[in-house]
This record gives sequence, structure tokens and C-alpha cells, in this order.
Amino acid sequence: MAKDEKKDAATDEKPKKSKKKLIVIVLAAVLLIGGGLGGYLMFFGSSKKAAKPTPVAGLVAPLEATTINLADGHYLKLQMSLQATDKVAEAPDGSKALDIAISLYSNQSSTALLTKDGRDKSKQQLKEQVVKAYTVKNEEEVMDVYFTTFVIQ
Repeated sequence: MAKDEKKDAATDEKPKKSKKKLIVIVLAAVLLIGGGLGGYLMFFGSSKKAAKPTPVAGLVAPLEATTINLADGHYLKLQMSLQATDKVAEAPDGSKALDIAISLYSNQSSTALLTKDGRDKSKQQLKEQVVKAYTVKNEEEVMDVYFTTFVIQ
């Protein structure tokens, strides 16, 4: 019976060793996954952009009217104003905004601009480009564009 007891003791030890190995492997996997997730959040989680505060309206700079040749032989008479933010001490120069408007509208057809949807979509594009052009050191100088004249002939 001494041999049977030795066999029983040997079989009892083997499952204990495999349980220990399993616990060590599971613990190592949890630590690796936790460390990887923590590293990911540390590097990529903090790169999310914080919500920008809404700019406060400042000066309004009216620009001279300009005539733009549209893509289909028609003309657009456009006059606009730039809504500056309160961070700007004096009205912004409208040269960049007029250049952007000419570049944007000279490629469009009159039929696209005659609809409210087409005009609103093009105005949104113009606003995005103008705001970007008048952003200095992550500070927006212009926050909106207003059409005061928009005539297609």
C-alpha cells in the first residue's frame, strides 16, 4: 500500500502545480492587458480635443462688393462682412476673405447657387475657409461671414 499512497500523493501534486501555473498565466495576462490599456489611454486618450469655448462677437468689418465670374458664364455680385471676435482690437483686413470667396465661387455654377441649399452650403464652406485663414496661434480672429449682397446675373 505504500506504493499506492505514493501514486496518490504524486497525482495530488500535479493538479496543484497546473492550478498554480494557470493562476500565474491568468495574472500575467491581466497585467499585460491592463498595462496596454493604461498606456493606450495615457498616450491617445489625452489627445482628444477639448471643446472650444464659443467665441464672443466683436467688430463687424464690411467689405467692398466684388463681381465674380461663375463657371457657366454668369456673374455673382458679392458683398460680405466679417464678424470678428472680441479678441481683435481692430477690424480685420478683408483681402484674404475676398480672395477665398473668388476662388470658391468662380468654380461654381449659377444653378447651384440659386437654390437656398446650394447657397447655404457654399456659405458654410466659405466661412470654414475664412475662419481658418484668420486663425493665428490657435486664436480665431474671425468667427462668421455675413452676405450683405448676393446677386447672380
